[in-house]
Amino acid sequence: MILPPGTERIRFRPYQREDVALVLEMFSDPDARRFYPSIDGPQAAETWIAWSRDLYDTTGFGMWAIEHVETGDFLGDCGLTLQPVEGESMLEVGYHLTQSHRGRGYATEAGIVCRNHAFEVLGSSEVCSVVDPMNEASRAVASRIHAQSRTFTNHEGREMCLYWTSRPAGLTEQ
Repeated sequence: MILPPGTERIRFRPYQREDVALVLEMFSDPDARRFYPSIDGPQAAETWIAWSRDLYDTTGFGMWAIEHVETGDFLGDCGLTLQPVEGESMLEVGYHLTQSHRGRGYATEAGIVCRNHAFEVLGSSEVCSVVDPMNEASRAVASRIHAQSRTFTNHEGREMCLYWTSRPAGLTEQ
């Protein structure tokens, strides 16, 4: 697994089994609970971490913890997963921040790094983000990461917002 590069403000690291309390914090506030109600206790947080760690082994990517470079504070997570979109599997940039770190550009910054990582390192031709239409904050982030958007009906029959970016012409893999 190759981690996405850090920036002046953030760094990426693999999730560790000891990160249960951090994952619970990330999904504990009412806004996060509204869109991720299943992350409701230590067992669910352990499952989230195990899922991410399994993805590292099977795909070489997954959700990574993001930390502040100067303080080492856990900011949330951001990463790449495969999501079903209209019968196809698309590489998705996903992001979640702790409540105290929202509104500072960290999700956009991390999302752009992950999008570029998908193109430059993984050789992806297209990268997306799938967002609940009621999640205005996440929609704003996705619109800054991606070039295009539209709605679609997901595999559960729910209307969702799809944001995506195609690989820039002439971009070569590292």
